Amino acid sequence: MKIHSAEYVTSGVNEASYPQEGLPEIAFIGRSNVGKSSLINALLNRKALARTSSQPGKTRTANFYLINERFYLVDLPGYGYAKVAQSERARFQRMVTDYLNKRKPLQLIIHLIDFRHPPTALDIKMHEFLRSVTAPKLVVANKLDKVSRSKWEVHKKAILTTLPGLPPTALLLFSAETKQGVTELWDIISATLQSGQE
Repeated sequence: MKIHSAEYVTSGVNEASYPQEGLPEIAFIGRSNVGKSSLINALLNRKALARTSSQPGKTRTANFYLINERFYLVDLPGYGYAKVAQSERARFQRMVTDYLNKRKPLQLIIHLIDFRHPPTALDIKMHEFLRSVTAPKLVVANKLDKVSRSKWEVHKKAILTTLPGLPPTALLLFSAETKQGVTELWDIISATLQSGQE
């Protein structure tokens, strides 16, 4: 996909504070340090449109980025960051659950995991929750560049074995660093947007 324009529009914590024009939305969810913002920047070929932080757990709102004035990429708060208070974690969880279950413009959920390690207990819990959500899902294993190529198949098999019911076609290997997987991910997003218009 050719990116003509990409801009941060707003951040929100509930339906009333989200964009209201009904444009399609592609949402990104993953652990706090999995690199969601870096992936979004890699997709858009921008260095700092999505805010990255050295401090995990910094994203506490749903952040909306308008692409080509046609659809949104939505960066959801990360899960699993221990230093966030229990009450704050519960608030994030309610917000994310409501967004994923009720947000009508949502067309695709991209669940990021860390390719370097087998999915964590929290990754598995999120994966199982997402199976109950009606929107299409894709698991993207980020940080591919941190694993030697000779071990890719072993790591890929560990993901497919650990995440129940995940077909190989719903797993994409990705590196925000080298941009490997960018074209493939845009192809999936474009196909999703196209099917949503039919």
